[in-house]
Amino acid sequence: MFDAIADRYDFLNHVLSAGIDRWWRRRVIQALSLSGGERVLDLCTGTADLAIAARTAAPGAARVVGVDFADAMLRVGRAKLLRRRLDDTVTLVRGDATRIPVADGSIDAVTIAFGIRNVERPATACAEMSRVLRPGGSLAVLEFAIPTTPVVRAVYLAYFRHVLPLIGKLISRHRSAYAYLPASVDAFASPDEFVKVLRQSGFTLVTAVPLTFGIVFLYTARRG
Repeated sequence: MFDAIADRYDFLNHVLSAGIDRWWRRRVIQALSLSGGERVLDLCTGTADLAIAARTAAPGAARVVGVDFADAMLRVGRAKLLRRRLDDTVTLVRGDATRIPVADGSIDAVTIAFGIRNVERPATACAEMSRVLRPGGSLAVLEFAIPTTPVVRAVYLAYFRHVLPLIGKLISRHRSAYAYLPASVDAFASPDEFVKVLRQSGFTLVTAVPLTFGIVFLYTARRG
């Protein structure tokens, strides 16, 4: 499914979020408090927008490794890196989030944006993120949630379940990809539940900050 929509993925992200997705990614990088010498892993990197943001921030990571299961998404990401001359400091690798192809304790910070809910075993992926991080390393996770404020929740669900899938289908020309999006958000853990998963995976100082009326949460944590 992700391979099938790779060429239109970035455009749809910007359209369907009204451009707010760029601000969300900036918040993720700000949460890492990079100093310029870090090695960052961007899991479920997709077309590498967050990996690029980590490298090009001021200060940015010294090196970034992006891992994703969808080869077509990675091809789009590699083309971006070449255009921006970042291919010497950002490496994209095809791999499984539940078996990250990175050595124990070799990463200073891990990011994952809108990807953890797509992993078949999120708890296993969280344990893997803990494994590859050095002690004291940072984690920042961005993921959708269902708002709890009644009015916001009603408007959001109407858009998310009816308008968004229709626009996504028309532009991506994929019958089910953007119907899958709201379904996957509905099925994913609540913010409180996901915080528990992170703690059980060896993370400390776990926080969950709602963004944009609670339609997205930014989770931050430290490797214990």
